[in-house]
Amino acid sequence: MTKEQFQEEIRIGIPDTLPEPKAYDKEINHAPKRKEILTDEEKKLALRNALRYFPKHLHAKLAPEFLEELHEYGRIYMYRYRPDYEMYARPISDYPHRSEQAAAIMLMIQNNLDPAVAQHPHELITYGGNGAVFQNWAQYRLVMKYLSEMTDEQTLVMYSGHPLGLFPSHKNAPRVVVTNGMVIPNYSKPDDWERMNALGVSQYGQMTAGSYMYIGPQGIVHGTTITVLNAARKQMKKPGGPTDIHGMLFVSSGLGGMSGAQPKAGNIAGVVSIVAEINPLAAEKRHAQGWVDELHYSLDELIPAVRKAMEEKRTVSMAYVGNVVDLWERLADENMHVDLGSDQTSLHNPWAGGYYPVGVSLEESKRLMAEEPEKFRDLVQESLRRQVAAINKLTAQGMYFFDYGNAFLLQAKRAGADIVMPDGKFRYPSYVQDIMGPMFFDYGFGPFRWVCTSGDPKDLATTDRIAAEVMEQIKAEAPEEIQGQMDDNIHWIKEAGKNHLVVGSQARILYADCEGRTKIALAFNEAIKKGEISKPVVLGRDHHDVSGTDSPFRETSNIYDGSQFCADMAVQNVIGDSFRGATWVSIHNGGGVGWGEVINGGFGMVINGDADSDRHIREMLLWDVNNGIARRSWARNSGSMTSIECEMLRTPGLQVTMPSIVDDEIINNIL
Repeated sequence: MTKEQFQEEIRIGIPDTLPEPKAYDKEINHAPKRKEILTDEEKKLALRNALRYFPKHLHAKLAPEFLEELHEYGRIYMYRYRPDYEMYARPISDYPHRSEQAAAIMLMIQNNLDPAVAQHPHELITYGGNGAVFQNWAQYRLVMKYLSEMTDEQTLVMYSGHPLGLFPSHKNAPRVVVTNGMVIPNYSKPDDWERMNALGVSQYGQMTAGSYMYIGPQGIVHGTTITVLNAARKQMKKPGGPTDIHGMLFVSSGLGGMSGAQPKAGNIAGVVSIVAEINPLAAEKRHAQGWVDELHYSLDELIPAVRKAMEEKRTVSMAYVGNVVDLWERLADENMHVDLGSDQTSLHNPWAGGYYPVGVSLEESKRLMAEEPEKFRDLVQESLRRQVAAINKLTAQGMYFFDYGNAFLLQAKRAGADIVMPDGKFRYPSYVQDIMGPMFFDYGFGPFRWVCTSGDPKDLATTDRIAAEVMEQIKAEAPEEIQGQMDDNIHWIKEAGKNHLVVGSQARILYADCEGRTKIALAFNEAIKKGEISKPVVLGRDHHDVSGTDSPFRETSNIYDGSQFCADMAVQNVIGDSFRGATWVSIHNGGGVGWGEVINGGFGMVINGDADSDRHIREMLLWDVNNGIARRSWARNSGSMTSIECEMLRTPGLQVTMPSIVDDEIINNIL
């Protein structure tokens, strides 16, 4: 297809005539069938909801087809309307547009749906088993059409994948405002999502899927590397602990979406890693992309290979293509020395493909979750109890186990596993509690991202160089508390190109604080102005950050003043970003730890070398980071109190309410 034909198909949106039916591609990793949850009357409603995208003369033809999809897959995806062109992030100039900002958003959407990036691309799911960009292909087509027509004085309003329409606004307003799954709190249970998603009225946007800011597994590999490095350092500080990270064993699970970052992170950190993955297609995809070194289909073959790698202190990543419970139980039975353990199955979505029970084949599991959901639930919970029992045995022998924010501890507790101590606290910490919270989030460090819209690797290399130079300049005057973080991040960005992290768009991630993000972004803007970077750059972040997300079992699990269940911060974050220069903003229910368990907000900003971009960078990034630091400071987190006091000295007009710390003796004496 030529560029002109591609542009014309974008402009058409939903055609008046029926496209040819699409064959079901069995080579693609598809979403599992969702359980049947709608009544007959609700199925009629789902059909009415789906058909409203199409002209009346097509309804009689499409209605039975959509009903068949609903029966066969539990959702109406409108496969017939999947575009004929390849799905990937093209250079920004290839997109038909009246607004360059809108063209950048089209690029980001297509990257989220690129088969090399997305977990279930034909179901418009980017990662996490249910993290969707859109609910169906009609929504995709209509959104792309709207974006091609949009001016810099319009805003596209998105309701859970549905484009409500283009509304007049102004050039400093967001081009797109996105909400996903923002349901009334009393209707935020898992079955509520199943029902509303099947009806076509709400979706689970995960964190960066439904906000068009996913950049493939690279998006989490930096954070995973930092976590593994610092977990290993904890082990090395123990009396009699290992003295070298090389030869240490890290065990986890999941290679489907963001979890695919784990083996690459293990390699960068220098450990031996095993990551279990039940789906051969997912494991083989990561192996083909170079994100995992070896595939092993047999534990009898895997265990000797692991022992040998540990003895040789060889850095290597291995995937076990099988059930993670079998792996943990074998390691426990053989008394293998495991240094670090975690889990990244999608346990925020345990009943619909996020976790597969031991002793049941992948295909049988898919049948059970759709046709016998209660039996499937029982099997999953039995598996969680067994998995925890094996983990407990290994931690008793010295393994450091941490929850990686996927709701593992939460679901294990609900399954009745031995995961809770007598005082009611979890047996194991969240990695945010032990590592990311006190070392990074409290000081404002988080997953800053950028995408070079030219699609040119040379532009990405230029941004890497600029970022490294800026970070080194900042480090020279940085306080002692953050010198270690600065060292790790400078090392990361200098090695990023060599580690071949790009999957999909020419994108990068770098943990940076407010000062770092702002100075790097301003330097990019200047380089675009001078022509050193050839096209605009999209700035963004994962919502997994200092201020984007209120999540009591992950991002805000190190908030101890009782406000960890409050979502004010995420909502304020999005509101503030929207009038300080963000190109698009998003807020979601769900993401990472599950529907009803978290509220998270995100943004994207297109910078093009002009003065407006400079102003937006300074105004928006200051709020985007310091909103979270101020909240953490009020919760009495010492690192955040230090950070916000430094920011008030730097920034005229910033006055943050500081907590007065009461002596424990006063409280204890009166109680």
